[in-house]
Amino acid sequence: MEKHVIQSVGFRNIKDAEGKTTGFQFKVRLPYYRGIFLSQIRPGTLFIDGEKIEKDRITWVINGEEYTNEEMRTNFQVHWSVTKPAVLKVKKEGGLAQGYHDLKYGFCFTSSYMPPIIQANLDPDQESMVYMPEFGHHVNERHLLIV
Repeated sequence: MEKHVIQSVGFRNIKDAEGKTTGFQFKVRLPYYRGIFLSQIRPGTLFIDGEKIEKDRITWVINGEEYTNEEMRTNFQVHWSVTKPAVLKVKKEGGLAQGYHDLKYGFCFTSSYMPPIIQANLDPDQESMVYMPEFGHHVNERHLLIV
């Protein structure tokens, strides 16, 4: 049975206070039993229907608070629990059209008990030759529906 990091629940367009569609969101789960601090996350590249989305257009919502990739890099205080999915908000004027969309996204993370030399070249956009759950899942793909 395949375990999906990208969740089907929560995939939808998002609107601003005036009702204008400003992007879309999706949820990811943490496939690591211990949870991690935001500074451990190594966000990857998002592709939606083959279009590359730059990392500065994505924010993560963890524990109800929104963080940019830059803010997460130095945040050693906020912990992401394995039991709560993160919501990734993507800025995309007009959002996504109704129908099916292909998402490709990966992230990985460092582990406190692994030597830094082993983790120095973690790349969330490349599949690892050896599956190591202590560094997270890498590239994930889903075919999801927006209604």
